[in-house]
Amino acid sequence: MNYNHEFHAGNFADVFKHAVLCRVLHYLRGKPAAFRVIDTHAGAGVYDLTGEKSTRGGEWQAGIGKLMAVQTPEAVAKLLSPYLEVVRALNERDRLRFYPGSPALARAWLRPQDRLLACELEPKTAAVLRRNLRGDVRIKTLVVDGWTALKAYVPPKERRGLVLVDPPFEAENDFSQLASGLAAAHRKWATGVYVLWYPIKGRSEADAFAKRLRRLALNKVLRAEILVAPLSDPSRLNGAGMVIVNPPWRLENELCVLLPVLASILGEGTGKFRLDWLAGEEPSAPQ
Repeated sequence: MNYNHEFHAGNFADVFKHAVLCRVLHYLRGKPAAFRVIDTHAGAGVYDLTGEKSTRGGEWQAGIGKLMAVQTPEAVAKLLSPYLEVVRALNERDRLRFYPGSPALARAWLRPQDRLLACELEPKTAAVLRRNLRGDVRIKTLVVDGWTALKAYVPPKERRGLVLVDPPFEAENDFSQLASGLAAAHRKWATGVYVLWYPIKGRSEADAFAKRLRRLALNKVLRAEILVAPLSDPSRLNGAGMVIVNPPWRLENELCVLLPVLASILGEGTGKFRLDWLAGEEPSAPQ
């Protein structure tokens, strides 16, 4: 399968992933020391939701379109603001046309001393990424395999920051590569924050992935998941999960507030969520 994120940009999985990512970026900015973001599967950076592929897929309408059309409780709106501020800044008032991928979100929260390394292997997508991020001396784009980048570019010289791993999951071994890649990178940089995204079609692959991570015996591993549809049809994307290694200490409490609301909005009132620790804390029950 040749994955093209233009069909899926701004969908429920992007909303979930990017809302959590921006909370982590918010905490990295809270200290004066420089940090680096390493985005291993960066994509194009910015997506036109009026383009042919986005229009044909239309998934953004049930994702970012739905989120921006509702009024959330004040506490949730505050948690979403680092994310939605970037989305609004890309668009004219009251018109949603452009959606920021993870590199554009990271760029928006970099300070002068911070850096972003954005990696993309597919040549045409990498060229678009380069154009979208051009002119910013804080950013370097590379045409490189994301799994290679995960191992080759840690630790960063800043010794502070996060690694986002968001593969397309078009290969059968992506789940195992995600676990083994994390293990190799963590051996080199144990104090880094690692943010891993994965799809949920059924429970078997996600649960097997969690077992692999538990066997790694890392110190702090937080798991968050949302389901927007029942798992009865394993051919479709029914949910998404994120694993955060070395999460900011307030993140669990924030996700306790944020996830129920996101699951409700994106799942049209029937969504579910899970938040628990795979390592480091007492696990909480899935909801």
